[in-house]
Amino acid sequence: MANSDNTSGYYIIRQNDFVYNPRKSSDAPYGPISSYKYAEDGIVSPLYLCFHAKGEINPLYYEWYFRSSAWHRYIYMSGDSGARHDRVSIKDDTFFAMPINLPSEQEQSKIASFLQSLDERIAAQEKLVASLKKYKRGVNNQILSQIDNSYNCRLGSVCEIVGGGTPDTLHAEYWGNTVEWFTPSEIGKTKYVNNSVRKLSDIGLDNSSAKLLPIGTVLLTTRATLGEMSIAKRECSTNQGFQSLIPHTDRVSSEYLYYMQIIIKPWCEKYASGNTFREISKSALSDCIIPIPDRARQEQIVKLLSSIDMIIDAAESISMSLSKIRHGLMQQLFI
Repeated sequence: MANSDNTSGYYIIRQNDFVYNPRKSSDAPYGPISSYKYAEDGIVSPLYLCFHAKGEINPLYYEWYFRSSAWHRYIYMSGDSGARHDRVSIKDDTFFAMPINLPSEQEQSKIASFLQSLDERIAAQEKLVASLKKYKRGVNNQILSQIDNSYNCRLGSVCEIVGGGTPDTLHAEYWGNTVEWFTPSEIGKTKYVNNSVRKLSDIGLDNSSAKLLPIGTVLLTTRATLGEMSIAKRECSTNQGFQSLIPHTDRVSSEYLYYMQIIIKPWCEKYASGNTFREISKSALSDCIIPIPDRARQEQIVKLLSSIDMIIDAAESISMSLSKIRHGLMQQLFI
């Protein structure tokens, strides 16, 4: 670790200096830039590019500019990833030749202040969503603790467990617009699913291990991605990354099974096996123990948890809307 006695070869950075990191990241794929906000001087590796805003430039305005698509586009067009696909190299003179729309200092401050306020509002909304999800888990756990153990059943005794499959991709006639065909990446984002990205033809369904699943099937991911669940709103099929649950409706509802994810997901994670892809078998999943009270009690539980889900969905919708507003403003303000 570098200290005051061995700073040779490092860059000294001061408050409001900017540091360009040539490595890619998920939110800044062409090199994130961060401002140094500490009062004391710091040091960084010479692998980074450091610079300081001159003249009438608001550092916070600059910071927002470096999060814009205009900045990423310039780096993409002017830089070179070479053999290192995780890093974008750009020459210093090219970097500093970057054009930037620079309004008056007063306008810079207004733009930076507004975007900062919007960012804080989004963060607060995301925190609210996380708190609501935590509250829902608490309620779910409390409900389970109040159900007598005499209601415990094996999952395999209250539903049919059905795997999936993938038709031969070399046969174009196996693919079409007839049968919904879900993959794990499409599951778990919403309670219900309607439309899959890819679809099978009838002949494709007949020539694979995929099965036609009825409306109300709980699609459960059991390979690599474990324990994600959504309820099918129409007849569908899945690939082999699933062991889907077709409820015996005289015993249990689809919605109640869906809310038993709090038990089923940890069970999948505990009993999955495999090196390349972790997967839980149909037999191991069948042995998962869940409480199955009478249908009237199930409906009460579903109604309560669904009402919390509606609040979470509304909060998430606000968060998404705010993020879209921020994205739109970033597109318009930094062109």
